[in-house]
Amino acid sequence: MMILYEYENGLYVNLTNRCTCACTFCIRLGHDGVGSADSLWLSRDPSEDEVLAAFREKDLSQYTEVVFCGYGEPTEALDVLIAAANYVRSVSDISIRLNTNGLGSLSSGKDVPKLLEGLIDVMSVSMNAPTEEEYLQVTQPCFGKGAFDAMLDYVRACKPLFPKVMVTAVDVITDEQASRCQALADELGVPFRLRTFS
Repeated sequence: MMILYEYENGLYVNLTNRCTCACTFCIRLGHDGVGSADSLWLSRDPSEDEVLAAFREKDLSQYTEVVFCGYGEPTEALDVLIAAANYVRSVSDISIRLNTNGLGSLSSGKDVPKLLEGLIDVMSVSMNAPTEEEYLQVTQPCFGKGAFDAMLDYVRACKPLFPKVMVTAVDVITDEQASRCQALADELGVPFRLRTFS
């Protein structure tokens, strides 16, 4: 079971394969693994003990950041995410980033940003489209209408709680859509990054 894997200079954490979106561009549709991981598919979600044991085998000083991002939405394994981030915080001052679809609060019914306050340095939220209609087409969230606004509300809730909050989109969208994503990010008061599809 591949829990931790390396990509560029980061140590990435694969907590679950569960996701509340079925993005049309998702890398897992065409690849089994990323970086040092031959396969990020899990037969089951790793337990808290298994995740912490995997971390104890790593020298965190060898990495520039820890990134919660695997073949699923990390907040779908919220309790283990919190435990793992707490562990990293207890042993290192390394930067911790969460790559998320921003639907964790909608999915869990909990105030996910508040629960992660003090644990995450960089909150990266996948916006992926500038309007609800386009968002539904490209991300296909299981919640349907309302998911886009929930994602935007998540970004707004994160802004006062974390040192850095950003929104992203994958460059499968048009330049015109990317420009409108940038404008929406400007309205939200957060940076926008266009990610390269791989």
